[in-house]
Amino acid sequence: MLSIRTETILKSIVGQYIVRAIPVASQSIVSDHELKVSPATIRNEMANLEQEGYIRRQHHSAGSIPSDKGYRYYVESLGEIELPLTEQRMISHLFHQVEGELEEWLRLTAKLIAQLAQNMAIVTLPKPVNCRFQYLELVALQDSLALIVLVLRGARIKQQLITFDQSMSQPELTTIANKLNTAYSGLTCSQILAKEIELSPVEKQLTDCLVKIMQVECEQDYEEPYLDGLHLMFNQPEFANSQRLQSLMELIDQRSILRIIAPEGLANQGIQVVIGRENKAAVIQDYSVVIGRYGLPNEATGTISIIGPTRMPYARAISAISYLSSILSSLAGELYGEEPPHPDDS
Repeated sequence: MLSIRTETILKSIVGQYIVRAIPVASQSIVSDHELKVSPATIRNEMANLEQEGYIRRQHHSAGSIPSDKGYRYYVESLGEIELPLTEQRMISHLFHQVEGELEEWLRLTAKLIAQLAQNMAIVTLPKPVNCRFQYLELVALQDSLALIVLVLRGARIKQQLITFDQSMSQPELTTIANKLNTAYSGLTCSQILAKEIELSPVEKQLTDCLVKIMQVECEQDYEEPYLDGLHLMFNQPEFANSQRLQSLMELIDQRSILRIIAPEGLANQGIQVVIGRENKAAVIQDYSVVIGRYGLPNEATGTISIIGPTRMPYARAISAISYLSSILSSLAGELYGEEPPHPDDS
């Protein structure tokens, strides 16, 4: 634990460096917080912070730059932070202006997060924990050819052609669809397989097809995420170096970026911050990641992430993801017909 004075000095260094991107001098700290101590005392405290690994300096009289350890202390000391009410109202108003479609919500979320944090935002579609059958429609196309329209929980629609060994009329297909809808409503593919129900050969063929469609959906990885704010990152002074810029582009080009940035055991609730070399993948160790989940833990969850240099406005990033996660969780609850868990629920 740091003393109150030392902690105040460290927070001043981090805060000033985040805003200005230049090493912080001792006199600047005195001016910032009006501490009733001399610049020499401040320099002594800075020397202790450097010795403990919270800051870095090129030489004794140079200004200070926070280390990963310094940023971590700063983040842990933030406590509960929220977006200003004016911004919350503005964001809520914008969501009411867009069409009530998941893709539009996620696209807007990525744009807002990027603007609020002035860094790159990545938002993924909610991935079902288990695919659940909602309802089925069968459309006769030719004598023995039909179109399967399978709707899964969360308004995910899958279509597939199926050929029967016999001619099937539309009334016959409708009767079969009604039977399977009654039998399989709300079930996972494993529950459908385990369900004891008398089926005709056509109904058995359809059930096998439905299960295969659902199994493929469950095994799929994240779909292409919604990304915004790349130009905002390019404006950061850290990327004046062309080599750093190239490494960022290589990171984005990797389709595995979500697996790279997501920490192991990402919690269903709450925000996680991974700073610099806390990231396990070497390719991301010059960056920080702020990431949180949204959605319904027992149905489907997605992620909202901010990627930026370690000189990131952490308070802004955390509060932005927290608020946007709550909005998307509520919207996901509408899709699934359930209420999202309250943050205080255990």
